[in-house]
Amino acid sequence: MPVPGILFDHIAIAVERLADATATLVGVLGGAPGQGGFSPGRYRFRQWRFEGGARLEVLEPAGANGFLHRFLHERGPGVHHVTFRVPSLPAACERARAHGYDIVGHDAPDPEWKEAFLHPRQALGIVVQFAESTWREGEEPPGDELAPPGPADPPPPVALLGLRMRARSRERARRQWEAVVGGRCAEDRGRELIYRWPGSPMRLAVEIDPSADEGPLAIEYASAVPRALPAGRHPALGAVFAPRPLADATGGGALRQSGIRARLDAGEGPPENTS
Repeated sequence: MPVPGILFDHIAIAVERLADATATLVGVLGGAPGQGGFSPGRYRFRQWRFEGGARLEVLEPAGANGFLHRFLHERGPGVHHVTFRVPSLPAACERARAHGYDIVGHDAPDPEWKEAFLHPRQALGIVVQFAESTWREGEEPPGDELAPPGPADPPPPVALLGLRMRARSRERARRQWEAVVGGRCAEDRGRELIYRWPGSPMRLAVEIDPSADEGPLAIEYASAVPRALPAGRHPALGAVFAPRPLADATGGGALRQSGIRARLDAGEGPPENTS
């Protein structure tokens, strides 16, 4: 059952160097720099915004032998976590525990930002972050880190639709994304579930395959023009970027007036992957 007030905030990618992200996130996908900062001895981060307000966060390890070092050593660069803004962190943690999840990394001394996590071993192959914050959308502090320089004259931003996942069990997928994380199942296609959170520009698509590995499959986007991206895992970012039909861009948050909106109104088809 949907839980009011929960927002799908952003998708986070772990990489070796933040500077490696800008050629694609800015120069190909048209992202605009957003919030950034660092946790001393642990990591640095920067967010980029896309059409409709969706955000990608990129994490770079700092210090030695931290959690990002271990993630990159074991898996290489790629999707690390998804973050959900919750109206009450204690309520989110209690809801997760009631459904058999352990809470890890609980950190709530700062009244402006409180967080806790679900471990990927329990959470269908991905870290899930719950965050309770006093910052309103668009008012997050910019942080102390300057954005790495990006290419000049970037293209118009894509519409970042969300994340495609895989789960072995339909029941476990529904328990996690509906009962715990509070998503609304907007579409049930049998072996695919589409989840949305009212007010969030992104969705979560879950493929059900009992015989396959669980976890993230692709970051999905829609664009009015083709984008030069590899068909498989990106060599620097590790994630797969998968184009979707322009019609999919209308299911989340409202799109600003753009080439995407104009092309959709003209009845044109989906973009092609140019690689």
